[in-house]
Amino acid sequence: MNSKIKQCSLAKMKVLFGFFVVIFGISCSGDDDDDDKLGNWVDSSVFDGTPRSSAVAFTIGNKGYMGTGFDGDDYLKDFWVYDLEGNFWSQLSDFSGSARSAGVAFTSNENGYIGLGFDGDNELGDFYRYNTTTNVWDSIAGFPGTPRRGAVAFNSETLGYVGTGFDGDNDKKDFWKYSPQTDSWQEIVGFGGDKRREAVTFTIGDKVYMGTGISNGLNQDDFWVFDFNTEMWSPLTDLDTDDYDITRSNAVAFAIGDRGYIACGDGGIGATDSVWEYNPNTDFWEEKTSFEGTTRQDAVAFYNGTRAFVALGRSGNLYLDDNWEFRPFEEEDEDD
Repeated sequence: MNSKIKQCSLAKMKVLFGFFVVIFGISCSGDDDDDDKLGNWVDSSVFDGTPRSSAVAFTIGNKGYMGTGFDGDDYLKDFWVYDLEGNFWSQLSDFSGSARSAGVAFTSNENGYIGLGFDGDNELGDFYRYNTTTNVWDSIAGFPGTPRRGAVAFNSETLGYVGTGFDGDNDKKDFWKYSPQTDSWQEIVGFGGDKRREAVTFTIGDKVYMGTGISNGLNQDDFWVFDFNTEMWSPLTDLDTDDYDITRSNAVAFAIGDRGYIACGDGGIGATDSVWEYNPNTDFWEEKTSFEGTTRQDAVAFYNGTRAFVALGRSGNLYLDDNWEFRPFEEEDEDD
């Protein structure tokens, strides 16, 4: 081959190779940027009591209340409070009902309400009020639906709501509201979603968002919003789309500001550590930094609108007692 032609060919190859390297570098750099997810998990005060799963929890002000659950051997009835600001736990009066797991909780007028669940033999339908000022428990009117476990509960400023779950024979989709003023329950209608157990809810303003859960061995992918003003349910975009798949059961959910979050849970082939943020203005989800603790399900969450914590739960047969704060708008820091 002519030497000048050979040199020209080599020069062209070098140019092309350099061009390929530049393009490849840009492509890789873009992929890295796409993989960066916002959100930071901060290791907080470890729970003082027995590690457990399937406890109940509610938040009033800067205090997160938690009790009952299962530790792998026993059903529990001890009750605790976590100080979100002080970052410490204190034990309170034991829950006055029978020991249980997979119950529900809601709040009203600085009081907490706990009921339903499973005691190892039977699904339960009793309910109790906890006075956060006096540290005293009182029984209230029992749940009028079938006794059940794995239900959801939430509250407006004046009413508590309970629905879905498993009654020992059948997954459920009925909903009931409780009035503390009259100590009475009333069924509400209009939920068009599927039956389910082990779903989650989070509240933003005057609306509650509900999704996930399992029925007949299948994770449910429908997602719904409940309006306190009209007491009507409306469907939103499913949790399984071309852009994402958030389906799972036994997860936790919470809200910070005007965003909702679903974290951890059983994805169908085992526990997942993925965390997703919901924007109600766009009806769209964005993936956040994965949960930094041990991957788990059956955890609890405390949240007061500005701060949120995920604690306890289990990973297989390992029962957990750690506690993590999620800061969704910070960069990940693995050292805190």
